[in-house]
Amino acid sequence: MRAVEERTTSCPECGTALRADGRFTVWCRDCDWNVDPQPPPQEADRLERARRLLARRYGEKLLAEITAGGSLRARRDGSALLAFALALAVHGVTAALLLGGLWCLTAGWGSAAMVPGAVLLLFGWALWPRAFRLPGTAPVLLREDAPELYALVDDVARVVGTRGVDQVVVTTEVNAGVTARGVRGRRLLVLGLPLWEILTPRERVALLGHELGHYSNGDIRHGVVVGTAYRSLVTWYSFFHPISDPTLVEMLVNAVYTVPRLVLRGLLTLLDHLTLRAAQRAEYLADREAARAGSTEAAVGLMDRLLVADSAIVTLQREAAQAALGGPRGARTADSGAAEIWDRLRTAMASIPEGEYERQRRAGARRGHSVDSTHPPTHLRRASLLVGPATEAAVTLDDDRARRIAAELAPARGAVARRVIRDGV
Repeated sequence: MRAVEERTTSCPECGTALRADGRFTVWCRDCDWNVDPQPPPQEADRLERARRLLARRYGEKLLAEITAGGSLRARRDGSALLAFALALAVHGVTAALLLGGLWCLTAGWGSAAMVPGAVLLLFGWALWPRAFRLPGTAPVLLREDAPELYALVDDVARVVGTRGVDQVVVTTEVNAGVTARGVRGRRLLVLGLPLWEILTPRERVALLGHELGHYSNGDIRHGVVVGTAYRSLVTWYSFFHPISDPTLVEMLVNAVYTVPRLVLRGLLTLLDHLTLRAAQRAEYLADREAARAGSTEAAVGLMDRLLVADSAIVTLQREAAQAALGGPRGARTADSGAAEIWDRLRTAMASIPEGEYERQRRAGARRGHSVDSTHPPTHLRRASLLVGPATEAAVTLDDDRARRIAAELAPARGAVARRVIRDGV
């Protein structure tokens, strides 16, 4: 890790003396000079931009309700029922296409029905609900591979009022998530190892509490019917994306694509409107479960870690670059000692000064930082955790248990480290 370079300067706006860490943005606490020097990145996709605006609007409204003493309990309102009906209609179209294709092929019309039958089957297959796909090289841990980790997940699940998971997938993301797979709805925990490694034991419990909380709070976007319908619509929308730098023929194709693309965008926007408020409520509820499991302090700490997730990404990218350049450090990193990068990552993240966390909180409040377009802005989630009395941890992760879990994760840590070095984050 680079040595910390500190210097003293003064704010050009108010003249306040500033102590600057050369690794991070210099800013002023008194007048907010340079608190957010880079404009927030703009998503190219209109749907993504609209989704983020809605997420921020609903997140602010829900925080106002929490602050005023309102209840956050999960409930099925009219919007949720309409979303469910729209999702069933999408699946109905899929079934109609598949059945229509089969009927054309089996009705005895001969070769004249082969082409339309094949086309209908192709469209039906394209719209068929897709299950979550595991990353091809991501390590998958079963219960017999990591009994201590699964026991911790089970303990947290009991606290939040649900059951544990069936599989744990370890990835290179600075994130985590849960999903359901297959007709039986097998539960899958996607554990981003970079995020897990930079958290304290209590923050890891809070992370598990948040993710498992999605199963117990009625989050319809994590449900099989609505979730798969949404993925089906996204798949169709991508099919009708206009061709870039089109030839004359492709310009005609783009023109033909216009109407179905607008219809699909309208359906996706409608489904967003119908489910996004419930999704925001579900995130706040999941944060409450994080606090119940790991403590309010740990849940707030988790929010702060998410704010500086980009620093973790930069550190891992630097590790990958060192390995690509070769040299003694690169050689060590590329061989069986690859998991050493996690020690360097933790050291780098532990050296982030409190001033950078505060800057990120203030910048996040300005631009609406969020994990993704379905989450409320992180600063709102953090503020909601601080409303009302603090809670203590219901699940503890002591040093001995943490070491046993680390031993179970050791093979995955090495595999993920090698993947980070090879492919980046």
